[in-house]
Amino acid sequence: MDFTPTEEQTAAQGLAAQIFGDLATHERLAAAGTGTDTELWKELCAAGLTAAVEEIGLLGLVLLLEEQGRTTAQVPFAVTCVYGLLAIAEHGTDKQRERLLPPLRDGTAVATGAFPARDGLRADREGRLSGTVPHVPWLRDATLVLVADADRELWIVRTADPGVAVTPVETTAPWSAARLALDRVTGERLGGPAGRTGTGTNSATGTAVYGAVLAASRTAFAGLQAGVCTGSLARAVAHTTTREQFGRPLSTNQGVLLRAADAHMDTEAIRVTAYEAAWRHDKGLPYEAQALTAAWWASEAGKRVVHAGQHLHGGTGADLDHPVHRHFLWGRQIDAYLGCGSEVLEELGQLLVKEGSQ
Repeated sequence: MDFTPTEEQTAAQGLAAQIFGDLATHERLAAAGTGTDTELWKELCAAGLTAAVEEIGLLGLVLLLEEQGRTTAQVPFAVTCVYGLLAIAEHGTDKQRERLLPPLRDGTAVATGAFPARDGLRADREGRLSGTVPHVPWLRDATLVLVADADRELWIVRTADPGVAVTPVETTAPWSAARLALDRVTGERLGGPAGRTGTGTNSATGTAVYGAVLAASRTAFAGLQAGVCTGSLARAVAHTTTREQFGRPLSTNQGVLLRAADAHMDTEAIRVTAYEAAWRHDKGLPYEAQALTAAWWASEAGKRVVHAGQHLHGGTGADLDHPVHRHFLWGRQIDAYLGCGSEVLEELGQLLVKEGSQ
């Protein structure tokens, strides 16, 4: 394994760090409330960072999402890339790629996904979809949403089509989420009729496509969590090294040092497991187990890190308007989105047993 970024990945990450650092400030985030920062989204797309994901792969996307997580920038970057650009590029037909990818690249279209699948969505023989999903991240901004029916076939639904109802809901983090309700909506099967897919190296049919997209999304959101935790820890370090108590910095207390050290190790575990899963994806190697491992670390360790970041701020961490509290909300939201650690661990165990019996 070699996680050393390519020149293209390094350049994209540096550009992302600059844009997020300059524009995703505390003042702009506060002004955005629970909505999306549309100007920041336009800047990211104009810089070519959405379009670059097809070239720099899932590992490159993880690197970009780390930069988003550091600043908790409120843009639909992760969902558009993983449920839109990568899903369609890898599993769509030539016509779907030709028609759907250009607007996703330039930001005139926004994609999201109703993942993981719930059995409430069903498709009839004509491909008409019905059912509800309680909350879908960034659905308020989306023009396309990728959904899975009860048989785990994937469908592309346009949010402006008749029969699609989008009702805003608030989640722990400000992800512009909404409730999705479909009433006999005609969907477009990803990969074309009868589950046929494009020529991407990771293409598969039926439930295998669903599994591939789910694994990619878990890896991407683990990368986002690594950035959230990095940002939280950086704020805690800055606070404890400058805030004094009894004539010396808080960081000189052994308890503070140990708590910060544990948070650092947890953050690195999230990062390296996300890198491994993304690297295996880009190399065309099986990575479902690695994606679940990254998701488990992001869920379990992510909670510990954002709690530590808030606690190390003392009473300041209880201020809902303080920047570190935003990291706490994002960390808990990603934990909930990936599934609680015990659920992810159970799924990983079942997968390992299945693989061991083959």
